[in-house]
Amino acid sequence: MNLKTLYIDYTAQNEGFSGTIPVSFEVFGPSLGTAPIVVVNHALTGNSSVAGEKGWWKPLIGDGKCIDTKRFTVLAFNIPGNGYDGFILENHEDFSVYNVSQLFLRAITQLKIEKVHSVIGGSLGGSLAWQMAVLRPKLFENIIPIATDWKATDWLLANCRVQKQILKHSINPVHDARMHAMTFYRTPESLKQKFNRSFNEKLNVFNVESWLLHHGEKLKIRFQLQAYKTMNHLLTTVNIAKETGNFLSAVKNIKGNVHLIGVDTDLFFTNKEVKDTYHLFKTIKSNVYYHELNSVHGHDAFLMEFQQLQTILQPIFSKKNIRNEYNNLREEHTRTTISIN
Repeated sequence: MNLKTLYIDYTAQNEGFSGTIPVSFEVFGPSLGTAPIVVVNHALTGNSSVAGEKGWWKPLIGDGKCIDTKRFTVLAFNIPGNGYDGFILENHEDFSVYNVSQLFLRAITQLKIEKVHSVIGGSLGGSLAWQMAVLRPKLFENIIPIATDWKATDWLLANCRVQKQILKHSINPVHDARMHAMTFYRTPESLKQKFNRSFNEKLNVFNVESWLLHHGEKLKIRFQLQAYKTMNHLLTTVNIAKETGNFLSAVKNIKGNVHLIGVDTDLFFTNKEVKDTYHLFKTIKSNVYYHELNSVHGHDAFLMEFQQLQTILQPIFSKKNIRNEYNNLREEHTRTTISIN
């Protein structure tokens, strides 16, 4: 982990917070300013370590991989309050996806980045990509939200409310909330395929129960309660049309290519919503595309179906002009200095 931090003076929309927010990040591949930039946004319990030995998306990001860190600079921020950098938001309900997106964009400005090849993320990270593109519609050449949508549906809000109740009232909150979450991150068929009602004689529980308990314990060890509360709350604030009151009004100025990637069995950000978004957006924009992960595993497919993801993403990250763009940036970098606090 090679974290860097920018300190940003910020006042939240509702003015419930006003102060300095640390925005930490990691950079993989060529130094900033010397190659096309890919911004990767993490999901609910993720972080900025997207590549390398412990990278949660390392099958896709790295030297010679789909998002090749020999040709791209990968920039990954930590959502403020995720705890990975030691920073926790006590007043987390004063923040929204809108606020986090503003902070990321201000960080990008401080880093003197004027053009981004792609912004990509799964689940909450994809919702952030949507919001960032609305706020800076000319900044990104490609916007790639995966297993997500531009809004929190009633179904998602309902599940987040259950999570909130568990986090507030359980005597083992992170553990128990994670157990509940795993049931809508996967699918009934996925669990049947994995366990098929098999029983663990040693523990005297069904193996699916043992698996849930394991995931609860694993997250409890690495993730803080307040961080979980913050991330869960942010999911409830996903709504890029809040300012305009209308989806098409919110997205009409986006210039880059928009690649929507849904999961056919997703039980969290349901695929019908992603398809509906695609068909609506297509009425005003020609360079919007729909791709689908076919998986038994549901929402978590964006963390599992790497071969399918690579097939979808490869054309976006292997354009012939990348080499020329890289050379131009290297020449420009010799005339520019980037300072990081």
